[in-house]
Amino acid sequence: MKIEEIERPVPASDDILVKVFASGINPVDRAVRKGGNDFLKPHLKLPMTLGWDAAGIVEETGSNVTGFKKGDEVYGVPNFPGSNGSYAEYCAAKENRFAIKPKSISFNEAAGVPLVGLVAWAGIFESGKLKPGQRILIHGASGGVGSFAVQFAKAKGAYVFGTASAGNLEFLQEIGADEVIDYKNQKFEELVEEIDVVFDASPLRDESQRLKSVMVLKNSGILVSVNIDFPFSETVLQALSKKNAKGELLYGEMNHRDWLNEIAQLIDDGKVKVIISKVYPLEQIAEAHKESETFHVRGKLVLEIRKEY
Repeated sequence: MKIEEIERPVPASDDILVKVFASGINPVDRAVRKGGNDFLKPHLKLPMTLGWDAAGIVEETGSNVTGFKKGDEVYGVPNFPGSNGSYAEYCAAKENRFAIKPKSISFNEAAGVPLVGLVAWAGIFESGKLKPGQRILIHGASGGVGSFAVQFAKAKGAYVFGTASAGNLEFLQEIGADEVIDYKNQKFEELVEEIDVVFDASPLRDESQRLKSVMVLKNSGILVSVNIDFPFSETVLQALSKKNAKGELLYGEMNHRDWLNEIAQLIDDGKVKVIISKVYPLEQIAEAHKESETFHVRGKLVLEIRKEY
């Protein structure tokens, strides 16, 4: 990766041009940098600008844009999984990929929300059909997606179990988990049962964990995984079938504008906190990716593109 001077993007008729203040860093960024997986490869071409989290100010609007005006403070997911990303001073994207950013947080914090927030929302509410009073088990609960899933589920009245490493258990309690499990030293399958939704937000591709997750589901429960490049095996599908349960991989198109508006409201109401692990200047993007590859980031890493005024 290197920084280059390129032409400023020109917004199409249904695009907004965003003056980017900050960009979030996600695990998918490093996956794309390494060549992508079967889902991503058809959408990628070089040279490309990485980054699928943006927070900034609308600089210009296309002729057909009705939802925003110049000067609006916005956050969203530009063009995922395409090539015109947010590790840049400006990005152009469809207006329906953005929403007005939460008023109570900075651009740096807002950049830590969009992609992981949308994945968490889609996973637990759209695919998992989570309802108030239900029980949800979240794997990888201290990461970017998992920490939002814990908070969203709790805000909507669910009973939340979260798995993480020992050093993150207190953190999970602080953000609302009802019960926490040390995945290295405790066996979750012996501690929980009758779970309505298991949401696997962990980066680990672990067949045995999936089978144990099916074990703790109640009949007609739902197992949701963010790892779309790790399909459910025949063994897992058979185990789900025996419980009349469903397995879901997060493929679907996301309702960006509406969900981002709901998330912004939860943040501004104080029901959801944005957890930022570290902020890097754009010039240190390589170091940021090395940190991301440790798999031990609590919350999100953020690139500061320009200082907030």
